[in-house]
Amino acid sequence: MPYRISIIGTTGSGKTVLARHLSQKLDIPHIEVDALHWQPNWTEATTETFRAQVESAVRQDQWIADGNYGIARDIIWSRANLVVWLDYPYLFTLWRLFRRTMRRLLTRELLWGHSRESWRVQFLSKDSLFLWFFQSYNRRRREIPLWLQRPEYAHLQLVRLRHPRETRCWLSELH
Repeated sequence: MPYRISIIGTTGSGKTVLARHLSQKLDIPHIEVDALHWQPNWTEATTETFRAQVESAVRQDQWIADGNYGIARDIIWSRANLVVWLDYPYLFTLWRLFRRTMRRLLTRELLWGHSRESWRVQFLSKDSLFLWFFQSYNRRRREIPLWLQRPEYAHLQLVRLRHPRETRCWLSELH
């Protein structure tokens, strides 16, 4: 069976890092959903454009997609056969988000070829990933099991990883 994997988890959990590792290990394409969503200067793609790009990307026989976009979940999950949920502890994930954000700010890392994080946005605005983390962490933990129980997603296999140790073990056992 071809691999069509959706990696989900809260902001900062390591979805993209895991997707890159899996992509290399399994030699299949990685779809970074953030790259489809964010246009230059942090402009969001229109819903129509974003959904069309996601739909085009998941037409491949095999892929690994990382992201939690509700407006594209139906497209991704209808084609996926495996959902990997990074359900790491709150403080661990918050620390990881902080480290990643600081690295991106200090190195001026270019994201998706066109955008950079800013101090003002990350620490002083309503668009802060930290604010999003605080608002969404517990909600996601409640919602994800409910989404997975929906009849249209009954075909999905779930791997729920609750600690990076579990993730490393799962990766080492994957062929």
